[in-house]
Amino acid sequence: VQLVESGGGLVRAGGSLTLSCAASGRVIDINVMGWFRQARGQQRELVATITTGDSTNYGTTNYADFVKGRFTISRDNAGNTVYLRMNSLTPEDTAVYYCNAVVIVTTIEGSREFNYWGQGTQVTVSS
Repeated sequence: VQLVESGGGLVRAGGSLTLSCAASGRVIDINVMGWFRQARGQQRELVATITTGDSTNYGTTNYADFVKGRFTISRDNAGNTVYLRMNSLTPEDTAVYYCNAVVIVTTIEGSREFNYWGQGTQVTVSS
């Protein structure tokens, strides 16, 4: 699985941006896609996730508390692209945003989780 992010940039506080993540390769194997971010000097943190693939909870979203009501994660019908719409941005949202895809492989011996990452896209919010 390969992931390519786009859509980052510089925006004023209160503004909006939409990030995109295009997945290629064995997309059909992806169970969950999401966005994480890492500010300078900080650990990488979860922003939002959305379930994909052939699962009963298809399309279920999950958000970090600090973005609830401001950010929206979505995906296209083909399941190859995930978006993150970010509204009401603040300088605290400044970070490198990374796309993540999770593939869960279940065998007779149990389940294993594989994580794939994009190269990251910079989002800078000026005050």
